[in-house]
Amino acid sequence: MILKERMTDQGLLVSLCDGEVIGKTFKEGKISLTVTESFYLGEEAEEETIKESLKNASIANIMGKESVRVAIETGIISEDHVLKVGEVQHAQFVRL
Repeated sequence: MILKERMTDQGLLVSLCDGEVIGKTFKEGKISLTVTESFYLGEEAEEETIKESLKNASIANIMGKESVRVAIETGIISEDHVLKVGEVQHAQFVRL
């Protein structure tokens, strides 16, 4: 999995995706999601590092089956809130 972290005025923004989805576009009806390198490309990370990052995130964007699984296991999202766009799973998280 690929993890990218950056600080914003709203706190820690985490972009997380499965490596194989970077650079791809997924479509479902009128919805189209592109996993851009500029937003998602960071460093390969181990699951424990990813879980810690997600726990500290103010905002998270998550793409891909494995990445979404880790976010669910971490408890920041529930399976009920996962979208499927084409063949990819997607979730977003905002801490208020």
